[in-house]
Amino acid sequence: MKLITIRSKDLEKELIGYKFEVSKKDLVQVMDDKIILINKIPSFFYHEKKLVPTLKLLIQKDLIPSVYVDQGAIKFVIKGADIMRPGITDFDPEIKKGNFVVIKDSQHKKPLAVGISLYSSEEISKLKTGIILRNLHFLGDDLWKISL
Repeated sequence: MKLITIRSKDLEKELIGYKFEVSKKDLVQVMDDKIILINKIPSFFYHEKKLVPTLKLLIQKDLIPSVYVDQGAIKFVIKGADIMRPGITDFDPEIKKGNFVVIKDSQHKKPLAVGISLYSSEEISKLKTGIILRNLHFLGDDLWKISL
């Protein structure tokens, strides 16, 4: 495991688009060139050279649009399955194709996974079947288990 400390100012440049601020007092580290730790908590990870918030951060702050799944889909989502249209009960209207989204359970509104949308909200509302989101990070995966 390789940890490199960086200045919060350097991270802020990459966080454009997220309503998230890093203070000068925060300890910002990059782990293995893939994961951003803020005060030793995995807060962002890279997916195709783009920063994506982790579930640990999304539990504390709403940073990206949400998609809600029914109770039957939860056990599949937390095992890393992609999200299928029949399991989706609701979604934010501003989702665009390629957006990162947080997948939440519809009953408790708790984050379960982070995915990337294959369709816009408008397209999702018209679809009845098929994969809608690619699952990138979920409760219990290796990223979730990181603790320092």
